[in-house]
Amino acid sequence: MFSPKLAGGVLSAPDAPLVLAEWTDPGGGHDPPLYIAPLHVHHEDDEAWYVLEGELVVRAGDDDHHVTAGGAVIVPRGTPHTYWNPTPEPTRYLLVMTTRIAQLIDALHAMEDPAAEVGYVFTAHRSEYLGWP
Repeated sequence: MFSPKLAGGVLSAPDAPLVLAEWTDPGGGHDPPLYIAPLHVHHEDDEAWYVLEGELVVRAGDDDHHVTAGGAVIVPRGTPHTYWNPTPEPTRYLLVMTTRIAQLIDALHAMEDPAAEVGYVFTAHRSEYLGWP
């Protein structure tokens, strides 16, 4: 599979264990952070971010990693994590994930009643919802 420009899309070969997605966040600042994802843990999958433009902060366990353009961070399975754009400026990044995490994200976006379903959806994908920090 090849994509000359991912530009907000997802790249994955059929039945591949790895998915590459380009995402953006419009920005929101840092006080308090506008989290892009809730605090959660993947029990069997690693996840990584590579910042193309702007900045991200990735909280992995007790550590906040400030990642600027050209930087990357990998969060190993079993590590609670979340992330956010710490600036009011947009950021563009690659999310490198397993197929299971991509399916989890799709299921989260398809929820009809997030308050009732979020814990179940995370559990169904061998992950755990820990709430919003």
